[in-house]
Amino acid sequence: MKRTPLYESHIELGAKMVDFGGWEMPIQYTSIIEEHTATRERAGLFDVSHMGEFEVRGRNAKEVLNQLVTCDLNLLEPDKIVYTFLTNENGGVVDDLLIYMLSDYQFLLVVNASNTEKDYLWLKEKAAQISYETTVINLSDTYGQIAIQGPAAQTILQRLTDFDLSQIRFFHFDMLTICGADTIVSRSGYTGEDGFEIYMPKAHATEIWNALLAAGKEEGIAPVGLGARDTLRFESALPLYGHELSAEITPIEAGLKFFVKFDKCDFPGKEIMQRQVNEGTDRRLVGIELIERGIPRDGYRVEKDGADVGYITSGAYSPTFKKGLAMALLRTDIIEPDGEVDVVIRGNRVKAKLVKLPFYKKKTLKK
Repeated sequence: MKRTPLYESHIELGAKMVDFGGWEMPIQYTSIIEEHTATRERAGLFDVSHMGEFEVRGRNAKEVLNQLVTCDLNLLEPDKIVYTFLTNENGGVVDDLLIYMLSDYQFLLVVNASNTEKDYLWLKEKAAQISYETTVINLSDTYGQIAIQGPAAQTILQRLTDFDLSQIRFFHFDMLTICGADTIVSRSGYTGEDGFEIYMPKAHATEIWNALLAAGKEEGIAPVGLGARDTLRFESALPLYGHELSAEITPIEAGLKFFVKFDKCDFPGKEIMQRQVNEGTDRRLVGIELIERGIPRDGYRVEKDGADVGYITSGAYSPTFKKGLAMALLRTDIIEPDGEVDVVIRGNRVKAKLVKLPFYKKKTLKK
């Protein structure tokens, strides 16, 4: 399995390591609930060095990328980030990603770890078909990436830089020196909390990780594994590729129409997704709250009056709300506010009701 530059740090901290898409990653250090709570109430530190990073460069880089993603890059400007999708001809999602605009001719793309090689080949092939002057470079092996999330994130990170972090707005970034390393620091994350994602040369990852743990000791910062990372993003209804998004699920079905801009140039699947917006979809992502005891898991069937109406895309026991919650892709015709359904758990029908997403929304998120 692959290892991030922080592997030894995880071992020293007593992390339980697991295989995550071919990467040996920490699933937890103490417990998922403790790490989840630490992030919601104080600050959590995450190793996300397994994510993929590409640079797209060239005189026509913006025009080329704009024909491959669902956002409108003409609305982007340097120092801003956009969340978007690579889609196929059927409107399904090849991957969801972040695009950092470094300049008019240079973009940093951050993709899911499990899709890195697939995305790279896909982008390289598609870009070459549009313009030979645009280059796609896979820099994943050169980057380390650390996220610090939670109410105390800015206070802690501020101790490592003279730059006023309050100047970095939500989904913006700046180039900062941290522990002597040139880094990209963005106000972004995958937890629903305020926080930052830091990109650095991999050789500096351990030093920055340790510096953040030391700087946050007073606030009770906690290293956080993949387990709590998933429950945090799940409570905030942030999609996970392979669950809420896939090659067979469109952004419209996943309730992410906002991130698809139709008043721009053509991109794969645009016509199909436009039709879904105009005519509606047969299925849609909704929230589910169990009325009876149980834990809904990914893939569990959902029934209405004994009929199969969809399935759970992500489900868990919520550490914040202390109950079973789930996101599910259900038949649109049965969706109604507070409507009741059954989740089939190990052969037993467990009563549940439909609720609005997200389950959790931080009111003080800085923008």
